[in-house]
Amino acid sequence: MSGPVRSLKQARQIREVFGSVQPELLEVEAFLEHELEGALPMVQNVAGWVLGGGGKRIRPALLLLISHMLGYRGHRSIRYGAVVELIHTATLIHDDIIDESEMRRGRETANRRWGSQAAVLVGDWLYTRTMDLCLELGDVDVMRVLTTATLRMTEGELLADEVRGRIDIGEVTYMDITRRKTAELFAAACSLPALFQPSTLHLTGSLARFGINLGLCFQLIDDLLDYTGSADELGKPAMADLLEGRVTLPLLLLLPRLSSEQRGRIERVAREGTFEAIGASEVMELLRTSGVLEEVRERAMRFARDAVTELEPFGDRPEAVALRKAADLLLDRTR
Repeated sequence: MSGPVRSLKQARQIREVFGSVQPELLEVEAFLEHELEGALPMVQNVAGWVLGGGGKRIRPALLLLISHMLGYRGHRSIRYGAVVELIHTATLIHDDIIDESEMRRGRETANRRWGSQAAVLVGDWLYTRTMDLCLELGDVDVMRVLTTATLRMTEGELLADEVRGRIDIGEVTYMDITRRKTAELFAAACSLPALFQPSTLHLTGSLARFGINLGLCFQLIDDLLDYTGSADELGKPAMADLLEGRVTLPLLLLLPRLSSEQRGRIERVAREGTFEAIGASEVMELLRTSGVLEEVRERAMRFARDAVTELEPFGDRPEAVALRKAADLLLDRTR
């Protein structure tokens, strides 16, 4: 199946899974637009550029769908759907600066277009504004969840920076970083709806676990796509993680199976940011023939299954069925 056909199929699947919350997603978009309208021109330009870059709004969609499943219909789900997306946008801006990335979703990164200083400040503005949006409603419990997730994400970025360019980090360290950087915001998005009504507070833990497992599944598929996706599909160069010094799970599983000479050549790529020591095609062949790509996908599937297990109390409610399909969708995504 060609890239464009896969993308069209994926777009259709996303509409099917999240179709029931499409009206609310449009309200989230309107909320985001309203937030930027009152901001400084530089915030409008930078944040608007990143928000308009083709993101699928997975996190707000999950928050809205879970709100429906819990029987909540109200303005808080719109507000916090937007808040989660603003936090995600801030992390993208800061991540691109740290990684010195030049392309995301097929376009220039904010740091490439406006410079790192402006991008950093806009990311800071977004983080601060999200907390302000919580305080406007006096939602201390919601704010606590979001600040905790943001702290964990920042810790994950700090830990990732400490091991950048190293190939000896170990799987435990890598999964800890992944949980903090990616899964914690999924957990926040999925558990927040339980805080909107006293009758659903007891579901916070199980919904957070659903989000953690879904986020880990999401990131492992992201790791795979960095090696198996095309530059056109990814909107950035293939193997960008390795070139930027990030050794992800496929490579961590591969390295113990290589000779010391091969490991040394791959370490040079991670350290130097070029494929002079070993070609990209050779790295890909090693990954393909070793079977590690299948192993990473199996682990992602395991996290998806663990996520779906948390939905058992909700039976066959339409939203629970859609959430199970969402887990499958994350497994099958191409970008």
